[in-house]
Amino acid sequence: MGTIVVSENITLDGVVQDPTGEEGFTLGGWFNHFTGADREQWSAIEHEEARNAAALLLGRRTYEWFATRWAPRPGDWADRLRALPKYVVASAALDGPDWNQVEVVKGDVVEEVSALKARVDGEVVVYGSRLLVQALLAHDLVDELRLTTFPYLLGSGARLFDEIGPAMRPLNLVASRAIGTTLALRTYRPVRDA
Repeated sequence: MGTIVVSENITLDGVVQDPTGEEGFTLGGWFNHFTGADREQWSAIEHEEARNAAALLLGRRTYEWFATRWAPRPGDWADRLRALPKYVVASAALDGPDWNQVEVVKGDVVEEVSALKARVDGEVVVYGSRLLVQALLAHDLVDELRLTTFPYLLGSGARLFDEIGPAMRPLNLVASRAIGTTLALRTYRPVRDA
């Protein structure tokens, strides 16, 4: 059985909007402010995560963003991402380059992701895809949250944990580590009834 792992870059105040500054958000581009050893360590962690993944689950816009950047890129990390099966939640046709092994997930997201968990063995990693992540959280389909926190308070912008419903969701912190001198990676798992 598969596990749904949400892996996000996020600001201290929970913003995930426009990390690379390409969407026109006035505070976008916050991801681009870290460099050097911090970026190298972050890249190594992300590359390892891709090596350990069994598949990717992405929203349409995130898929198109990744496909444009990673499909033509050389190297082991890009090769690994190309080789992974990709499940894309999309109600419209995909735009942009084909990125190998892509299956469009249509229909009820909760039913489709539940079926995906039943048939994939290993980690199904979700990058970006804010609206998809919110739906997965609202329906208790996330098995692990990996949050790489960037040391910025933006004060506005789309936040990851908005729109997940009013119920309190307890989580256990299962790992925490510094990435260089500016970032922190925290891993949480939901507390579920036995």
